[in-house]
Amino acid sequence: MIHSTTSDRRRAAVLAAGCALLTVLATAHPAGARVPGAEAAAGVRQWTTDARTTGAQLGAPAAVTPASAPADTTVYVEPDLRFQKLTGFGASITDSSAAVLHRLGKKDRDALMKQLFSPREGNGFSMLRQPLGASDFATSQYSFDDMPPGRTDFGLTHFSVAHDRAQILPLIRQAKALNPRLRIIASPWSPPGWMKTNGSMIDGKLIDDPKIYDVYARYLVKSVQAYAAAGVPVDYLTVQNEPQALLRADYPGTDLPVAQQAKVIEKLGPALKAAGLRTKILGFDHNWAEHPFDVQAHVDAGEDPELAYPHDLLNSRAGKWIAGTAYHCYYGDPSAQTALKAAFPDKDVFETECSGGGITRTIGAMNNWSRSMIFWNLALDEKHGPHTGGCTGCDGAVTVDSASGAVRYNTNYYTLSHFSRFTRPGSVRIAANVAAPEGDTTPLQTSAFGNPDGSTALIVHNPGAEARTTAIVAPGVRLTTEVAAGATVTYTWGRR
Repeated sequence: MIHSTTSDRRRAAVLAAGCALLTVLATAHPAGARVPGAEAAAGVRQWTTDARTTGAQLGAPAAVTPASAPADTTVYVEPDLRFQKLTGFGASITDSSAAVLHRLGKKDRDALMKQLFSPREGNGFSMLRQPLGASDFATSQYSFDDMPPGRTDFGLTHFSVAHDRAQILPLIRQAKALNPRLRIIASPWSPPGWMKTNGSMIDGKLIDDPKIYDVYARYLVKSVQAYAAAGVPVDYLTVQNEPQALLRADYPGTDLPVAQQAKVIEKLGPALKAAGLRTKILGFDHNWAEHPFDVQAHVDAGEDPELAYPHDLLNSRAGKWIAGTAYHCYYGDPSAQTALKAAFPDKDVFETECSGGGITRTIGAMNNWSRSMIFWNLALDEKHGPHTGGCTGCDGAVTVDSASGAVRYNTNYYTLSHFSRFTRPGSVRIAANVAAPEGDTTPLQTSAFGNPDGSTALIVHNPGAEARTTAIVAPGVRLTTEVAAGATVTYTWGRR
């Protein structure tokens, strides 16, 4: 006889919920079914973007224009079926972003920051992911405790966040003043070079020595303490950006296997607690699946690619100190998040880095338990920089022209807008199901949220090449409207 534990039942429920929901809704509301009752569109508003959207279209939501033709697709919103709470949406004030923003005059910079972070007058970004030390988007290579070659600093007597005081920390404080509910995730791209096998922040591994695990944990604690002292409390902390990146030739990075990350966290968890810090640890901080380039690099080095890294980490002794798992969107499928949530239902999931992923990956992340979507650089110049290496074609949420100071709002900005303008931290994802015509190869993509104030936000994206006449059905809402080809629409109703 098999006895199931409470944990087993929770895991099964997480996986079963999505499958059962789709089955029940598809049975109750088959594609092409007539929407019952009179049209109820009063109070429903929409905010639309497409490939032609420009900065001139940063307007308020408009009333929905009902369609006259019958619907070919129906979107059902079920607010009583609730999933994860949102922490927020945002980007990263990298060293490069800070440099670009500080090229603007104060008046123009203040206006742009308000447009990005103010919940009332702008996009309402509510999360930032901040590199601890240099990343590929930095104006120089630096950590918070650099030492000359051959020298160490186990006492961390040379530790300093002076580099960040000039531009980065003032911008984060300004963002937090504009949006007091702003949350910070901090991530190092590399420990200081003297803690690593090659003596460099670029590539290499953390030295496998208990003294190194201890000093690196203390280094991270001091980083959190220094930021807090500067008026920037750190809410979440990862110990290594992209720990499966074995070969990074021109920017900071560290190959950190599961066993080593676990050893760092076993030191870090108690150290944060002893310091009286409420900062939560997130594990992993890499893609939904390991990229074939990184898999091959590990195989070539005679190492295990560790394809189940986030599962193995949570199963380790360090798991008790880990509040959740951080993912990136660059490779794999977001369903990996649901599989992890099913295995560890008491652990959260966050999306901490995405660039160029667009609306499809954002909706995918949200529909697979993510509490956040954080795109990469907040701002870059017209040359996709400045940067020290890595991505040469990444866009920021905005582009600031280095000569004129003109601001261009990019796809990343508008993608986040569809969520951050119409949800608030503490919102809950609710069920949204698409009943599409048989044989539809590009069905609508949807995600929906219930706000604490009782309002609802439904995001609908049409990936197809033709407009879709769409019925939206929810408690108190029945309307038929058109979603243009390639367009994304956020529909809102209820109290605001």
